[in-house]
Amino acid sequence: MSRKVAKSSKKLNISSSLESEDISLETTVPTDDISSSEERDGKIKITRQLIERKELLHNIQLLKIELSQKNMMIDNLKVDYLTKIEELEEKLNDALHQKQLLTLRLDSQLNFQQKDARKYQELMKQEMETILLRQKQLEETNLQLREKAGDIRRNLRDFELTEEQYMKLKSFPEDQLSIPEYVSIRFYDLVNPLRKEISELRLKKNELLEELSENKGQLKQLTEMGSFLNL
Repeated sequence: MSRKVAKSSKKLNISSSLESEDISLETTVPTDDISSSEERDGKIKITRQLIERKELLHNIQLLKIELSQKNMMIDNLKVDYLTKIEELEEKLNDALHQKQLLTLRLDSQLNFQQKDARKYQELMKQEMETILLRQKQLEETNLQLREKAGDIRRNLRDFELTEEQYMKLKSFPEDQLSIPEYVSIRFYDLVNPLRKEISELRLKKNELLEELSENKGQLKQLTEMGSFLNL
């Protein structure tokens, strides 16, 4: 651009100098002191200079037109570039705005999830503490029940009577018996029939097992005889 402008300015200077030279030549040409041949040479020279001057002026005009067209093209390109820059800046601003919105939304979700996680952890901690406390209570209760069961078993052993002891205590009136003696008698009355029944059931069970064994033996013999006859 600057080089072309410089060239055009140089051409403008040349044309102006030529114009001044043409004027000086036209005004200084003598009419009385020169010969006819010199007049013809002078006229040819002036005509050539006029032609050259017109060509220079024409070229300068063409250069001006070309320069104007290029300036117009440059202006159009500038407008296009500025429009594109504005569009890109607008898109960039939209993208930044969307980024801010997404960042805020993400931060909000993270805060909500963190709060929810803390609540869940606190709830789990409370439930775990409740479970541990309940477990401790159950262990203590279990220990107490075991101790009580041991006491009951020891007491029950104390309440156990032989048949001779039972008959001896049974001969006394109830109002003369102590509480442990009375309980022992009642316990004997309840447990002894059960023990007899258990003994009877065991005997019956053994008898049934022997009978079952005999039946299995007989069935096996019959099966073997049947297979022999089939042969």
